[in-house]
Amino acid sequence: MPDRIGLYLQNTYPIRDSIRYTQHAEARGFEVVFQAESDFARDASVPLAAYAAVTSRIKIGAGVMNIWTRNIATIAATFASLDDLATDRIICGLGTWHDHIIKQVGIRADRPLLALREVTQALRGLFAGERVHLHGQYAHLSNVRLNQRQTDPRRIPIYIAATTSQMMALCGEISDGILLNYMVSPAYTSAAISQLAIGAHKAGRRVEEIDRVQLILCSASRNRDEALNRARRVVAQFIHQQPTLMRANGIHQDLIDSIHQALPQMPTPKQLSDAMQLIPDDVVQSVTAAGTPEECRLKVREYVEAGATCPVLYPIGSDVNFIIDSFAYGYTT
Repeated sequence: MPDRIGLYLQNTYPIRDSIRYTQHAEARGFEVVFQAESDFARDASVPLAAYAAVTSRIKIGAGVMNIWTRNIATIAATFASLDDLATDRIICGLGTWHDHIIKQVGIRADRPLLALREVTQALRGLFAGERVHLHGQYAHLSNVRLNQRQTDPRRIPIYIAATTSQMMALCGEISDGILLNYMVSPAYTSAAISQLAIGAHKAGRRVEEIDRVQLILCSASRNRDEALNRARRVVAQFIHQQPTLMRANGIHQDLIDSIHQALPQMPTPKQLSDAMQLIPDDVVQSVTAAGTPEECRLKVREYVEAGATCPVLYPIGSDVNFIIDSFAYGYTT
């Protein structure tokens, strides 16, 4: 078992169910829960506040909040408010959203690396209780300070979601932690951490100073075939939608071509079900933790051996508590 384990929630489940999953994860020894900000489906701050209000120990992080649709001062105030609910348990997770979503809402995002650098710089000052003067290409703050009752600096670490090598290197320079996306292999994790180390070295830091969170799609069941097929569906969708990422994770081009031939741009459920059958078990298990609980635990261990410091499970399927229990300390299946 890894020394640390976390839970990742998107918009798959109703918020009230996610609250119960978070409470169960806390009771079973999980360290952290990250809430995604799903495309046009779920804002992160509302469920984060709900989790903060009903827990006492587990850390609570945005996984992640996009920087384009909120003013920097608003981001700071949001996380300061969450810190009031769960002091010293809040993680400020930031990201730059997906290109197609940015275009849909009419936002120009020409220099995401610079924008994240400026936002992070400003937030550090605001969390520290400083008056921030920053006039960059993205950040424009004039004598801004969080008006709050407490005078002590906020201990709110800043984590950044990274998918490109440049973003990984930036994380090494400026972040407290990195969130590495799911649907990748342990070898991909190892290569990503090498990029993180390059950025850390540039800033005079050690990569060991940076928390390395690896999101892992997890489908666990005592019925192995059921677990694999749940994950197989997601793998098929990713091969169809993100062939470059899948190719970078060792998926052979002939399989990618076969999936693209089998699936039109907007596949029906039956077409997707048929295409799934083209994907062998070993491919499914190369980029997910899928199968029996023991197989899932062994796969998660591979990510830790590749350099992840905190594996975070993205559960699929209806029995989220079973997945949580499968990774709880002292649990046996």
